[in-house]
Amino acid sequence: MSDGDDGGPEYDVDFRTHPEQYDVGRGEEGVFKVEPYKSELLPLWGYADRETADEAGEAIYERFREYREREEFVGMDMARKYLQMGYTRAMRYARYPGGRKYVAGEERDPEHWADHDKREAALVYEVWWGMVEDDERYQQARTAHRERAE
Repeated sequence: MSDGDDGGPEYDVDFRTHPEQYDVGRGEEGVFKVEPYKSELLPLWGYADRETADEAGEAIYERFREYREREEFVGMDMARKYLQMGYTRAMRYARYPGGRKYVAGEERDPEHWADHDKREAALVYEVWWGMVEDDERYQQARTAHRERAE
């Protein structure tokens, strides 16, 4: 991807049409910017409690399977990122009251467990995320995508 004026990646791209411009990046990078996948996955995502996380995880995983069948690596990876983000966001709320890791610029000590509903949501997302990470076709597609980018 090219750098934009703000020094960040340029996301004015339809990544379904131009998957070669997609950079896997780290963790959840690009999760709110990579289109059309953001528009397809974000409405499915939520982490209020176990039930919300399970419904969201199932819906996102179903999209992952659709992308896999269409051999759309970018969609597969974005689904993985939304599942990972469900885990990390829910866990942050589970460990920090109100999800606030910092107060007045200082990092707070995590609590064990500040919000049990969010911890349950995180554990649900962890299972869905693991299913994607362990998927052999996903792993092969990620390796192939990275090799093409080199």
